[in-house]
Amino acid sequence: MNTILQAVAFAADKHRNQRRKDAEASPYINHPITLANVLANEGNVADEAVLVAALLHDTIEDTQTTREELASRFGETVARIVTEVTDDKALPKAERKRLQVAHAAQISDQAKLVKLADKISNLRDIAARPPADWSAGRQREYFDWAHAVVAGLRGVHPALEAVFDAAYAAKPAA
Repeated sequence: MNTILQAVAFAADKHRNQRRKDAEASPYINHPITLANVLANEGNVADEAVLVAALLHDTIEDTQTTREELASRFGETVARIVTEVTDDKALPKAERKRLQVAHAAQISDQAKLVKLADKISNLRDIAARPPADWSAGRQREYFDWAHAVVAGLRGVHPALEAVFDAAYAAKPAA
């Protein structure tokens, strides 16, 4: 558990100046903590590397953190999982989204768990506290894209997939 607390502290420091896109501009750290909570408490996932990677999943993508830094502090397995779920920000957004769908089936089972928890968290957040500047249409588009990503993750954890399906059922109406 000490490693999990170290990961929370590391992620909190790295994301300290970031906010979510909701109207309240919630602290960003709430998001990775939610992923770990979904995995541990709704999915009964006990794999420490998966829980640590969930806490750190956006550090390479959204902060100045490097893969090497994660490997040195949290081990090669955590660094590999985080790298597997990290988008290449040098690519256009549409291409990054396309690649998430295309690569979902090829990532490791550990990375699939993190990606599945990420989509569950995002759908719940959009349904409850949508980004301030997102129309209902854009919210629906995100739900449908997340559904396409999760299609490639199916089979990794049926209980969490059911949690995703329940979150997807809250898709905003047309």
